[in-house]
Amino acid sequence: MSTFEGIPAAAFRFYEELEENNNREWWLEHKKTYDAEVKEPLSALLSELEPEFGPAKIFRPNRDIRFSQDKSPYKTAQGAFAESKEGVGFYVQISADGLLIGGGYHSHTPAQLARFRAAVDAPGSGEELQKIVDAVAAAGFAVEGEKLKTVPRGFDKDHPRAELLKHKSLSAGVEVGEPEWLSTAAARQEIAARWETLRPLVDWVSEHAAP
Repeated sequence: MSTFEGIPAAAFRFYEELEENNNREWWLEHKKTYDAEVKEPLSALLSELEPEFGPAKIFRPNRDIRFSQDKSPYKTAQGAFAESKEGVGFYVQISADGLLIGGGYHSHTPAQLARFRAAVDAPGSGEELQKIVDAVAAAGFAVEGEKLKTVPRGFDKDHPRAELLKHKSLSAGVEVGEPEWLSTAAARQEIAARWETLRPLVDWVSEHAAP
């Protein structure tokens, strides 16, 4: 595994061009660029972050088009996920918009959702999560996730954590774009620092709402 030296600007240009040329012929012609400018730097980054955040998976670049009206064969972003528990962990993504850094969970089985809501409802764990979410938001992250429009059945609509109860999944992310440090080895520390900010959120979900 090569040493991480940053994510080059060519990675983002690759996705700008892919958005305009999302077909197999173009991909095969530019696959060497994908391997050298996107996959290899990202693999090196994740390898260096593994001791702190665990092993990460780089998602396949191919889209699943079996049930989609959009038959574009390739994803217009390259994501990777360092999983602490099934479906829970830290996320990083390269696209034409730059770098996105996030964490949390997206999957939600009925049992998982029930545990999440019970933990949000309970004063101790619920108040802890509210503080974590407030701190994450104050640090510049957008708190996201699939949400209901109203508080779920069985909970008071005036519940002190009504907005959290509406969540079916919970994550936080920040788009950093293409700052100067991104193409240097310093990107490792910058990304690690943002993942550390998200660690309390990931840890809370891992304890209270993992599948």
